[in-house]
Amino acid sequence: VQLQASGGGLVQAGGSLRLSCAASGRTFSSYVMGWFRQAPGKEREFVAAISWSVGSTYYADSVKGRFTISRDNAKNTVYLQMKSLKPEDTAVYYCAAGASRPNDYWGQGTQVTVSS
Repeated sequence: VQLQASGGGLVQAGGSLRLSCAASGRTFSSYVMGWFRQAPGKEREFVAAISWSVGSTYYADSVKGRFTISRDNAKNTVYLQMKSLKPEDTAVYYCAAGASRPNDYWGQGTQVTVSS
Protein backbone atom coordinates (compact mmCIF):
# COMPACT_ATOMS: atom_id res chain seq x y z
CA VAL A 1 0.00 0.00 0.00
CA GLN A 2 1.28 3.42 -0.93
CA LEU A 3 -0.09 6.81 -0.01
CA GLN A 4 1.58 9.67 -1.83
CA ALA A 5 0.84 13.10 -0.40
CA SER A 6 1.53 16.30 -2.29
CA GLY A 7 0.45 19.92 -2.59
CA GLY A 8 2.09 21.50 0.43
CA GLY A 9 3.87 24.81 0.28
CA LEU A 10 4.22 28.31 1.64
CA VAL A 11 1.16 30.54 1.70
CA GLN A 12 0.18 33.78 3.40
CA ALA A 13 -2.43 33.85 6.11
CA GLY A 14 -5.89 33.88 4.58
CA GLY A 15 -4.72 31.95 1.55
CA SER A 16 -5.62 28.50 0.26
CA LEU A 17 -3.91 25.24 -0.58
CA ARG A 18 -5.12 21.87 -1.80
CA LEU A 19 -3.38 18.72 -0.66
CA SER A 20 -3.66 15.48 -2.61
CA CYS A 21 -3.15 11.90 -1.48
CA ALA A 22 -2.81 9.32 -4.25
CA ALA A 23 -3.55 5.82 -2.98
CA SER A 24 -2.38 2.58 -4.58
CA GLY A 25 -1.66 -1.04 -3.79
CA ARG A 26 -5.12 -2.25 -2.79
CA THR A 27 -8.80 -1.53 -3.08
CA PHE A 28 -9.76 1.32 -0.80
CA SER A 29 -13.49 1.26 -1.45
CA SER A 30 -14.28 0.12 2.10
CA TYR A 31 -11.62 2.18 3.82
CA VAL A 32 -11.59 5.40 5.78
CA MET A 33 -9.09 7.97 4.53
CA GLY A 34 -7.79 10.75 6.69
CA TRP A 35 -5.48 13.69 7.09
CA PHE A 36 -3.41 14.37 10.17
CA ARG A 37 -0.87 17.06 10.94
CA GLN A 38 2.07 17.56 13.23
CA ALA A 39 3.48 20.94 14.14
CA PRO A 40 7.00 21.33 15.55
CA GLY A 41 7.11 20.27 19.17
CA LYS A 42 3.53 19.01 19.14
CA GLU A 43 1.86 15.65 18.83
CA ARG A 44 0.27 14.51 15.62
CA GLU A 45 -3.39 15.50 15.52
CA PHE A 46 -6.41 14.51 13.50
CA VAL A 47 -7.57 16.96 10.85
CA ALA A 48 -10.24 15.32 8.69
CA ALA A 49 -11.47 11.93 7.46
CA ILE A 50 -13.77 10.55 4.80
CA SER A 51 -15.31 7.14 4.31
CA TRP A 52 -14.44 6.09 0.80
CA SER A 53 -17.64 4.18 0.09
CA VAL A 54 -20.29 6.48 1.56
CA GLY A 55 -18.44 9.76 1.54
CA SER A 56 -19.21 10.66 5.15
CA THR A 57 -16.83 13.33 6.40
CA TYR A 58 -15.41 14.19 9.80
CA TYR A 59 -13.44 17.26 10.88
CA ALA A 60 -11.48 18.52 13.83
CA ASP A 61 -13.18 21.53 15.40
CA SER A 62 -10.16 23.67 14.59
CA VAL A 63 -10.66 23.28 10.83
CA LYS A 64 -14.45 23.03 10.48
CA GLY A 65 -15.76 25.51 7.97
CA ARG A 66 -12.30 26.11 6.50
CA PHE A 67 -11.12 22.69 5.30
CA THR A 68 -12.95 20.27 3.03
CA ILE A 69 -12.00 16.64 2.49
CA SER A 70 -13.14 14.88 -0.67
CA ARG A 71 -12.25 11.87 -2.81
CA ASP A 72 -12.09 11.02 -6.48
CA ASN A 73 -12.88 7.35 -6.93
CA ALA A 74 -11.64 7.21 -10.50
CA LYS A 75 -8.25 8.61 -9.53
CA ASN A 76 -7.99 6.83 -6.17
CA THR A 77 -7.12 10.18 -4.69
CA VAL A 78 -8.22 12.03 -1.58
CA TYR A 79 -8.01 15.81 -1.35
CA LEU A 80 -7.88 18.32 1.46
CA GLN A 81 -8.94 21.78 0.35
CA MET A 82 -7.72 24.31 2.89
CA LYS A 83 -9.04 27.88 2.92
CA SER A 84 -8.63 30.85 5.24
CA LEU A 85 -5.34 29.41 6.40
CA LYS A 86 -3.88 30.59 9.68
CA PRO A 87 -0.30 30.53 10.95
CA GLU A 88 -1.39 27.89 13.46
CA ASP A 89 -2.19 25.57 10.54
CA THR A 90 1.55 25.34 9.86
CA ALA A 91 2.55 21.67 10.15
CA VAL A 92 3.58 18.59 8.26
CA TYR A 93 0.39 17.05 6.88
CA TYR A 94 0.06 13.29 6.54
CA CYS A 95 -2.53 11.22 4.76
CA ALA A 96 -3.56 7.88 6.20
CA ALA A 97 -5.91 5.00 5.54
CA GLY A 98 -7.52 2.26 7.56
CA ALA A 99 -10.30 -0.28 7.58
CA SER A 100 -12.21 1.39 10.40
CA ARG A 101 -10.01 4.30 11.37
CA PRO A 102 -7.39 5.97 9.19
CA ASN A 103 -4.37 4.62 11.05
CA ASP A 104 -3.32 1.40 9.30
CA TYR A 105 -1.29 2.95 6.52
CA TRP A 106 0.55 6.26 6.41
CA GLY A 107 2.00 8.33 3.63
CA GLN A 108 4.98 10.62 3.80
CA GLY A 109 4.25 14.11 4.99
CA THR A 110 3.93 17.31 3.04
CA GLN A 111 4.92 20.61 4.63
CA VAL A 112 2.39 23.41 4.90
CA THR A 113 3.71 26.77 6.09
CA VAL A 114 1.40 29.72 6.66
CA SER A 115 3.09 33.07 7.10
CA SER A 116 1.49 35.90 9.04
